Amino acid sequence: RYESGVIPYAKMGYWDADYQIKDTDVLAMFRMTPQKGVDPVECAAAIAGESSTATWTVVWTDLLTACDLYRTKAYRVDPVPGAVDQYFAYIAYELDLFEEGSLANLTASIIGNVFGFKAVNALRLEDMRIPVAYLRTFQGPATGVIVERERLDKYGRPLLGATVKPKLGLSGKNYGRVVYEGLKGGLDFLEDDENINSQPFMRWRERFLFGIEGVNRAAAAAGEVKGHYFNITAGTMEEMY
Repeated sequence: RYESGVIPYAKMGYWDADYQIKDTDVLAMFRMTPQKGVDPVECAAAIAGESSTATWTVVWTDLLTACDLYRTKAYRVDPVPGAVDQYFAYIAYELDLFEEGSLANLTASIIGNVFGFKAVNALRLEDMRIPVAYLRTFQGPATGVIVERERLDKYGRPLLGATVKPKLGLSGKNYGRVVYEGLKGGLDFLEDDENINSQPFMRWRERFLFGIEGVNRAAAAAGEVKGHYFNITAGTMEEMY
């Protein structure tokens, strides 16, 4: 395994058909089309390697790490039904490869640079399994539609929501007006569109102050709980303010 030169990824240890999946593994399933002449198993091993600890060969500094533990394992390859030269590759990642509570690190690791990889002609991430042990490192509110219904005091019917339009260009004051009009008109909640953050035409603080004023005024006028979902992209409360 530690001989010099270019070594196949499967031979470097990134393929293990007998791998036993652990409850703490992050699992990913890729749909891949290997380049002509590339074996599907080698292609899957290459994806596993390049999204974890590998480069095109082994280096002696691998021996300074728990390399056998940290090597991501491709463990299964299945042909895609009804497709030509397409395969599902199943890959298991050791949990310690990822920073706790960081989606940026998770996605950069798994899909960071493999899509332009020479071994594959086409590649798509189809599915993932994120273990509970990793989910618990995220500090956001672990709530879903049940808790949202409790907060809004709405039961027995669908929640009615919308996105503020136009999504770009409104001032903070006009944004708050749109929030108020929408909620007063019957919506249960509105939300920021995905590319609203803290731009020059409307800083985060302005959007929050005018938006929450619109929520409170609409709730008072309607006599029921109203809400708005604000985008928050800052790392700390101080940066938000």
